[in-house]
Amino acid sequence: MVTRVSADEPQPPPRTDGRADGRRVAAVHALREVPPDPEHEVGLARHLREAHGVEGLLGLWGRFAHGTTAFDALMRRVLLRGLARRAGDGLVVGEGVVLRHPETFELGRGVFIGAHAVLQGRHDGRCAIGDHTWIGPQAFLDARDLVLGAHVGWGPGARVLGSEHTGEPLDVHVIRTDLVIRPVRVEDGADVGTGAVLLPGVTVGRGSIVGAGAVVTRDVAPLSIVAGVPARHVRWRDPARPAAEE
Repeated sequence: MVTRVSADEPQPPPRTDGRADGRRVAAVHALREVPPDPEHEVGLARHLREAHGVEGLLGLWGRFAHGTTAFDALMRRVLLRGLARRAGDGLVVGEGVVLRHPETFELGRGVFIGAHAVLQGRHDGRCAIGDHTWIGPQAFLDARDLVLGAHVGWGPGARVLGSEHTGEPLDVHVIRTDLVIRPVRVEDGADVGTGAVLLPGVTVGRGSIVGAGAVVTRDVAPLSIVAGVPARHVRWRDPARPAAEE
């Protein structure tokens, strides 16, 4: 059906920024209810951990990692609960997710991990992901010393790097020199845009926004918006904040 609009009807002014008008809809992930996981799932995770240990559970992970059925998704949730130091209710793990040292992970309630994300921990490291945090498909998390707060949005393909080679001494190939691991922190309510990159040692402040494709090389102030390569302050989220502070 084609709706014809009379030329006499008032029309909205055309946009001048080259973008079509969007439509506003309610959030989904952050508003979903997270009921307690069924006791049989919790018990199965505990039994598998006791019976098979970390190595055994990682072997089982391979059987279900790429499946697309509801049972595959259930088993990914059960296995990651069994592998992690802690995992809250309502965990969702997409197909193709790659885990390294998940025994060092601490996962809150209602965490979502999108398809084909890579979470690379370290045997002596720590990765903590807070309640209701959403990690988009194809994300890469260098999770050797990483803390994501609660209600964090992590865009598809966004990456965090938590270490770098020293490059010293000069007569040794860089890839053979020591690694320096620096903590990365993303505080509650922050949002990291699609394809953004966080470099070692940065803190992204509470409620801040990192623009798509940005490369964050230094700390991001709370409630600020940054964008670009390297990321620069664009504005404060609070319109009442004086421009002199920018």
